[in-house]
Amino acid sequence: MEETFSYTVEQFADLQILRYRVPGFEQLSLRQKMLVYYLSEAALEGRDILFDQNGKYNLQIRRLLETLYVHFNGNRDTEEFRLFEIYLKRVWFSNGIHHHYACDKFVPGFSPGYLSMLIDAVSPSVLPLAGEEDVQAMCNKLFPVIFSPDVMPKRVNQTDGEDLVQTSAANYYEGVTQSEAETFYARQKALGSTDEPVMYGMNSKLVKEQGQITEQVWKVGGMYSEAIERIIDWLEKAETVAENEKQIQVIRLLIEFYRTGSLHTFDEYSIAWLKDTSSRVDFVNGFIESYGDPLGMKASWESIVDFKDLEATRRTELISGEAQWFEDHSPVDVRFKKKSVKGVSAKVVTAAILGGDLYPSTAIGINLPNSNWIRSVHGSKSVTIGNLTEAYNRAARGNGFREEFVYDDTELALLDKYADITDDLHTDLHECLGHGSGKLLPGVDADALKAYGSTVEEARADLFGLYYLADSKLLELGLLPDAEAYKAAYYSYMMNGLMTQLVRIEPGHTVEEAHMRNRQLIARWVLEQGKTDKVVEMVVREGKTYVRINDYLHLRTLFGRLLAEVQRIKSEGDYEAARLLVETYGVQVDPILHAEVLRRYKRLHLAPYKGFVNPVYTLQTDAEGKVTDVLVSYTEGYAEQMLRYAREYANVK
Repeated sequence: MEETFSYTVEQFADLQILRYRVPGFEQLSLRQKMLVYYLSEAALEGRDILFDQNGKYNLQIRRLLETLYVHFNGNRDTEEFRLFEIYLKRVWFSNGIHHHYACDKFVPGFSPGYLSMLIDAVSPSVLPLAGEEDVQAMCNKLFPVIFSPDVMPKRVNQTDGEDLVQTSAANYYEGVTQSEAETFYARQKALGSTDEPVMYGMNSKLVKEQGQITEQVWKVGGMYSEAIERIIDWLEKAETVAENEKQIQVIRLLIEFYRTGSLHTFDEYSIAWLKDTSSRVDFVNGFIESYGDPLGMKASWESIVDFKDLEATRRTELISGEAQWFEDHSPVDVRFKKKSVKGVSAKVVTAAILGGDLYPSTAIGINLPNSNWIRSVHGSKSVTIGNLTEAYNRAARGNGFREEFVYDDTELALLDKYADITDDLHTDLHECLGHGSGKLLPGVDADALKAYGSTVEEARADLFGLYYLADSKLLELGLLPDAEAYKAAYYSYMMNGLMTQLVRIEPGHTVEEAHMRNRQLIARWVLEQGKTDKVVEMVVREGKTYVRINDYLHLRTLFGRLLAEVQRIKSEGDYEAARLLVETYGVQVDPILHAEVLRRYKRLHLAPYKGFVNPVYTLQTDAEGKVTDVLVSYTEGYAEQMLRYAREYANVK
């Protein structure tokens, strides 16, 4: 397998499609394999929920494109058909017509006339017409959405001073303004518990009809009912092969949440999930992250199924076992520290399937639940996804990226020797301890930072990891090989935050995505604060710009100072300080540096974004229909998988 497995599938636009292996699956028990299979099916049933959440026309547009791709019998050997195919592949990758990361709408390379020709070439009976509309009505509705740069230009708009709800294409609000949405949920919070507040608005669409603002809840009998019912069917099958009573309780509470839409039940489920640390197989399934909502409240649907990597988990268990030490020695004000860190668990897992907002593009680490009061009282569970990191690293070997952007051989040697180790460790610290560290002061609303909350939270977790990577505690725990290793993480982080992540941004655009804003914020802040002492410099050599770090220990001190300030902002709910910090350091792009980085990157013929096709699991049965094994294969292609998913998991009308 090691010698013959190919991690790369194909590349188009700014995207590269990879595969990931699932090492250790064959060694699971039959019962565990069946559990993975049932949970994987549940993970795929919610796919269309995410498409609809990302934009109200996404599903009809995707189904139109897929229909034409399958049924068009004309000449496919043309430039316009090639551009049509690329556009469809981008829609699949982004779960909609807006870029999965930058949130800008990508406009097709083919003309409206060409799309009309494709539509005319197939039978109207196979077209995804909505309700009573005819073909012309469908075209009149969808063509401006697809082709006009002025219609729904951004899925998530974060521009300061604009109405973020009305200028965002995400399908979480309809007919309401930002002010109306904020007022609606402020009233709910005022009536609810202050000690154990639910995450208001997390699982609903907010709409105004005939002057009345109401929530359309995502549950059985509500919005997305058919998809949720099918998810429940697979969860009920999973319950029959669950590993233990704790896991059975997790599954039952999740089913109850899906049936009722109760946010209190979701909190019960979240607590049960984080306390289940003994099950080998684990999963996330539901409305989880709020990055896709411009107000940071409503959660996109996602799922992952995984199982514990027993050997690699020893690393994260060492870290989580010292959670109180890390909290006590953090450079933040004592007022914002937890006196008693509770329930912190961490593990390295092998991903078995990715779904929803974790597919095809995915995270390499997860820390949940997101509820602040649950974190404070019950703790959190952190996951580092080892086999996905391995796939990224294997696919990137020898691509020339480091040689182009790293300052000199000293830094190259650091990265070659330590980067894989320190990158994994930074992810562990970020997810396991960073997100779970600190506390809100009494009475502070968890949503006080509003649109800046996600960026500040990611900066807080990143800074926690960066600060401790250089600590002798990691040497004491045997997590780093020597006192030089942390420098690899510092260099790659600063290079990325100051320069190389710009390859993900179109010319003339600002930084919009929360993680990218966070990285630029940190890198630019420490660059400025250390300018007098030349801690970090941007230097030009032979017409090319590089990052040079002159004082790594001073850089660590700066990371600590910023961590203290970011934690203060979070703990006090200081919206104005959050806005000023993000807008000053995290948003604007130097157009000259940006153009240079894009030119240099283009010569490498690389794709800045990567995602995955999933493995395929197949039940093996005997003559009586009893399951005897579950087989995994890695041969399904990208378009092949997307078209199969469209056929088999079409459950949102």
